[in-house]
Amino acid sequence: MRLGSLLPKYFTILGACNCRMFHVALAVVAMVIPTQTVTAVETTPRPNIIYILADDLGYGDLGCYGQKTLATPNLDRMATEGMRFTQHYAGSTVCAPSRCVLLTGLHTGHCRVRGNGPGQLLDEDVTIAEVLKKAGYRTGCVGKWGIGNPPPLDDPQRQGFDYFYGYVNMFHAHNFYPEFIIRNGEPVPLRNEVEPQWKDGDGRGIATKRVDYVPDLVTAEALSFIERNRDEPFFLYFAMNVPHTNNEATRNSRPERGMEVPSFGEFAEKDWPGPEKGFASMIRNLDGDVGKVLAKLKELNLDENTLVIFSSDNGPHQEGGHQMPFFDSNGQLQGMKRDLYEGGIRVPMIARWPEHIQPASESSHVSGFQDMLPTLAQLAGVDAPATDGLSLVATLLGEGEQVQHDYMYWEFLEKGGRQAVLQGKWKGIRLDTDKNPNGPIELYDISE
Repeated sequence: MRLGSLLPKYFTILGACNCRMFHVALAVVAMVIPTQTVTAVETTPRPNIIYILADDLGYGDLGCYGQKTLATPNLDRMATEGMRFTQHYAGSTVCAPSRCVLLTGLHTGHCRVRGNGPGQLLDEDVTIAEVLKKAGYRTGCVGKWGIGNPPPLDDPQRQGFDYFYGYVNMFHAHNFYPEFIIRNGEPVPLRNEVEPQWKDGDGRGIATKRVDYVPDLVTAEALSFIERNRDEPFFLYFAMNVPHTNNEATRNSRPERGMEVPSFGEFAEKDWPGPEKGFASMIRNLDGDVGKVLAKLKELNLDENTLVIFSSDNGPHQEGGHQMPFFDSNGQLQGMKRDLYEGGIRVPMIARWPEHIQPASESSHVSGFQDMLPTLAQLAGVDAPATDGLSLVATLLGEGEQVQHDYMYWEFLEKGGRQAVLQGKWKGIRLDTDKNPNGPIELYDISE
């Protein structure tokens, strides 16, 4: 089923009465103050927590979600050994606001950052890292921070992370071979060189000398963080920057450099365009890096005491020469990154915790990024602040009754302004809200 199309074959468009209902709903949900709180409960031993976030990975890019061409054996194994969610939603349809929702538990009608433009988290914003740190966890973030533009270099430390290695600025994260990377607020030189016009900037650009491939460095840092903190509870936020593209290469007539990898490997001889070989290689590498994390947990005897969650920050892109239909990256969903149709915000989520989460299980519970903070707080045995999220512990552990969302809400402050609300099987979408904040609503039955 393709969602978000106006084709009557797939959708029932409601009449004026129900449309008026959704006009009211869209106006109300953005104003309601978050009131959901989670009180600490003693249920299971406190797990280590690893949250792995892909960048622009589509709902259909993984084998366990229907991908037919590209193999993802490690993520498929995660699904076989854990739980696969089929109606999980990203916080937004682009990087910065989605990550803001993930870390704060507030949807984009309430959270601080609602687009990829200027803006950043403030000291009063409470993140997952701050909540877990209060519970005695060591907290680390490796990879792409990318919340706000431009954030201070020590922004992750300000928001509760004991350790950070990666890209703070989202535009820096476009470059897989930058001249420097950030460790705990300080630039660390790398052996790469970029074209002259990009020097002395924020780190973005096109490399002329490629030695240090940052996704590999970030994975090594993730493994090192796990090893260093093996004897105490830890929370690792492993925020990959693949399969995103190097936008600067794309916008400077260098699309062949958009999907940048050290080697095409087994895809080199495929009769595919270069960008598709690069995309396929990114998916292979991403899956391999997840496998390295799982292997490290096994090696350190941490496997059964570590919850690993995998997801993506939004739907698939069509940039860097990559064409989304080539691998059917959005599966059977309509839309992609920057859309509020299902393909732009419905994302994979896999949760694995041996001896606690039932193997090979599947959940159609409607959930979202805002649910992560209350979920992890409950598992850590600490009270959570008021958020728009609901704990998923009942679903994950198969214990008790899962509380349902009354609605899910998104707003996107780019592309002319967009809103969406999901209530039960009905989804309403409003476009061009900058011009007409009370404009018409497209209404879909997403169950068909």
